Amino acid sequence: MQLNHHLPQHPQRAALHNEVHARPPQALTAPLAISNVVMVCDEAQREASRVHIAALLRDHHLPLPDPQSSHFRMDLGAFHIRWELHTEFVTWTFMCPLPTQRFGESEPERALEVLPHSWFAALPGQCLSSMHLWVLPSHALGASALVKQMLLEDTLVASSVAGGAAEVYTDFAMHADGFSRMLLLSGNMSPRRLGRLVQRLLEIETYRMAALLGLPAAREASQILSSAERELAELASAIRSATAHDEPALLDRLTKLAGQVESQHAATHSRFSASMAYFELVDKRISDIRETALAGMQTIGEFMERRLSPARSTCAWATRRQDALSQRVSRISNLLRTRVEIEQQQSSQALLATMNSRQGLQLKLQTTVEGLSVAAITYYIVGLISYLAKAAHSIGWPWSAESTAAVAIPLVALTVWWSLRRLHHRVFRD
Repeated sequence: MQLNHHLPQHPQRAALHNEVHARPPQALTAPLAISNVVMVCDEAQREASRVHIAALLRDHHLPLPDPQSSHFRMDLGAFHIRWELHTEFVTWTFMCPLPTQRFGESEPERALEVLPHSWFAALPGQCLSSMHLWVLPSHALGASALVKQMLLEDTLVASSVAGGAAEVYTDFAMHADGFSRMLLLSGNMSPRRLGRLVQRLLEIETYRMAALLGLPAAREASQILSSAERELAELASAIRSATAHDEPALLDRLTKLAGQVESQHAATHSRFSASMAYFELVDKRISDIRETALAGMQTIGEFMERRLSPARSTCAWATRRQDALSQRVSRISNLLRTRVEIEQQQSSQALLATMNSRQGLQLKLQTTVEGLSVAAITYYIVGLISYLAKAAHSIGWPWSAESTAAVAIPLVALTVWWSLRRLHHRVFRD
């Protein structure tokens, strides 16, 4: 009995499960002509490429691809098409079988020759890489003679691949038609194994060119970084001898420099990160083809190691240089801000000292005013007592008004002084 467990499903489960089956290799049989084109596309051009392939399929009365698919392949009779949508580019692969013939007499047919030329010329995007690859049986007549006929001997690279089951030849040169060329002598490989090998060889060229997109950005960044480093050195020197009056202007220059460095870092960081990822993919694909050296020939891995290492190092160096400069700008900015804050605190302390001095003066003035206040209050109170004594003398008060006032003066003055001091202490205590 089969149990049906209705478990809640993650919305991305199916897509994630099928990811391992994305872009599967295609079983291939030699002899075969392959043309691979990589078009760099923005978002609009990526969608336009989907529309472009749909137009080709409609012309051949074939079903249209899934609007959400990122990979599609179809047999159109005279040729086979493979379309792949990547993050930054779209790859178009065209394949057509070759008739068995003596290949050394003339160059084999190219896969592009069977395509509608107007349709191919209208591919959306900008071409980053294009390559003709011929897959021929090792035993085919004249196959080895094609190497000298099709490839440049000065830059020829060759190796035995797939554990010795096949041989690959290329010159990594752009020929008159704008395409590079590669020749694969397949031996007795099975169709699926041959398909995997062809896919890896095409990806080596694709990812090599994609990785090099970071090189122009690294060279441009080096010029900006050199200028920023010089300005930072000038600012660091100026800070050492700057006065408090100069610091706001220096801080403003340093803030603008920090903005320039961070803006340039943000503009190129994604490009450098993508290039490093593509460099790693190139290394992985070269490792996957398991090549061994042919006598007197340079392997693809050795060629890539020698020719790609400077570009890879330049991109990595630009990234490290950007990070180091950003940290230096941050440190000097913090140093200058700390210096400005310390001077502001010293100014605040001086201001507080001045305020304390003024408060001391005010207290002294207040004490002086208190003395005058005691005299004034005593004067008015004694005057009142004098009036009272005059009135009381008429009803029997024994002392005269003057005598009463004279006796009351010290008593009143002492009482007023004591009252004001008590009030003063109470206020300061609170």
